[in-house]
Amino acid sequence: GIGLFITIVGLVDAGIVRKPAGGPVPVELGVGGFLAGWPMLVFVIGLFLIAALLTLRVQGAILYGIIAATVLAVIVEAFAKVGPQTPDGSNPTGWGLNAPSLPDSLVRVPDFGLLGHFDLLGSFTSIGVTAVVLLVFTLMLADFFDTMGTMVAVGAEAGLLDEEGNPPNTRAILVVDSIAAAAGGAAGVSSNTSYIESTAGVGEGARTGLASVVTGVLFLLATFFTPLVEVVPHEAATPALVIVGFLMMQQVTGIEWEDLEIAIPAFLTIVLMPFTYSITAGIGAGFVAYVLLKVVRGKARAVHPLMWIVAVLFLLYFGIDPIRSWLGV
Repeated sequence: GIGLFITIVGLVDAGIVRKPAGGPVPVELGVGGFLAGWPMLVFVIGLFLIAALLTLRVQGAILYGIIAATVLAVIVEAFAKVGPQTPDGSNPTGWGLNAPSLPDSLVRVPDFGLLGHFDLLGSFTSIGVTAVVLLVFTLMLADFFDTMGTMVAVGAEAGLLDEEGNPPNTRAILVVDSIAAAAGGAAGVSSNTSYIESTAGVGEGARTGLASVVTGVLFLLATFFTPLVEVVPHEAATPALVIVGFLMMQQVTGIEWEDLEIAIPAFLTIVLMPFTYSITAGIGAGFVAYVLLKVVRGKARAVHPLMWIVAVLFLLYFGIDPIRSWLGV
C-alpha cells in the first residue's frame, strides 16, 4: 500500500496524474488526458533511465537518473523557455514546482526567523481544552501509525523484519520519532518524522543508521545551498518515487491471498493508502476490517486485546468530525 502511495505522490507531483478542470472523473492523465509539454518528457526519460540502470544492476541508478534528468531539464528550459505552472492555470504544461535554471549563486544563508516561535499553551485558550484533546488525539494516531507503516515498509524492503514481521529496535525508533516531532514544533516548522522516501536509500543498499546520519548531515548542508537544490525540478526527482513504489510493491507476494480474513484487510490497506492520500487511513481500514472479519468468523477470542484497542481507536479517528459536532467543538 505504501508503495502505491509513494507512486501516486510521484505521479501527482510530476503532473502525470491531475485533477481535471471539470467532468465526471476525479483524475486524468496529464493535461486533458494527454502527456503534453517538455516537463512530461523529462519525467518519462528520467523514469525509463532509472529503470534501465536498475535492470543493468548499476549501483546508484536512482541518483544517476535524477542527475541526468536534471541536466536535461536545465537544457530544455534554456532553449524552450517553458516556465513554471501558474496558479491561474495559464501554463498547464509548465514545470510543476520551479523552472530549472543555473543559479546566480550557489550559497544562501537560511532564514532562522521562525526558530523557537511557538506557544505551548496558547491553543487551550484559543479553541478550548476539549478541542485540543481531540486534535492531539487525531495527530497522535496519524503520526504513530504513519511511523509504524514506514518502519514496517522500509524494514521489509531492507530485509530487516523478524519472523513475525516486526522491525528491530521499534521502541527506540518511536522515541526518536516522537522527540523529532516535538523538536519540529519547537523550531516553528512542520512535524519531523521518519519518511517513507527512505526506501530509496534502502533500494541503493542502505541497511544501517549511518545512512540516516549521512542524509541528515547532507540536508543540513543543503539549507545553505538552496539555490543549487532548487535547480532540480519535480519532473526530475519524482521518477525515483515511482521506482521506489515498484520496489515496495514486491512485498505483496508475501500475502496469503487465499485466506480472506487476511487478504481483504490487506487489500483495503493497499488501495486506501493511495486513493485517500493517507497512510493512516489505509492502516486503520485494515485494522478495523481484520477485527470485524474475525468476529464474523466466530474467532473474536483469537484477536489480541491490543488489536481491539487499536480498532476502536481507529473507529474514533474515522468518526472524529461527527464526534466534534456532537460535542460542539
